Amino acid sequence: MIASLSLILLCQLTGEVFVRGLGLPMPGPVVGLMLLLLLLLARDRFVVLARGPLQGDGVEGASRGLLAHLSLLFVPAGVGVVQKLDLLAEHGIAILAILAVSVVITLLVTVATFRVANRFLARGQDGP
Repeated sequence: MIASLSLILLCQLTGEVFVRGLGLPMPGPVVGLMLLLLLLLARDRFVVLARGPLQGDGVEGASRGLLAHLSLLFVPAGVGVVQKLDLLAEHGIAILAILAVSVVITLLVTVATFRVANRFLARGQDGP
């Protein structure tokens, strides 16, 4: 379990170093997750890689454990909000208005995207 968690964190660290080293405009953990995915795909294809934390369900079991306790990772964010209650009280109406407007804009863009995609799919089915 510890070796599997270490592999997950090592992939995240490698992704972070890669992104910062090349100055890429994307989160390092995303690159690390892609690296972990490539490792798992390679493990399934090449038996020689199925050793250590990649052996059996090691990484999968560790990730299930992390996902089972994912809610604990929101505690620091909640503490941060509680520490800034004075700012929330001062700008609460503006924050709620911005959140409401952004939700409406997101919904409208999502609907427009689905309508455009539906038109493309309908055209593709009517074609030759």
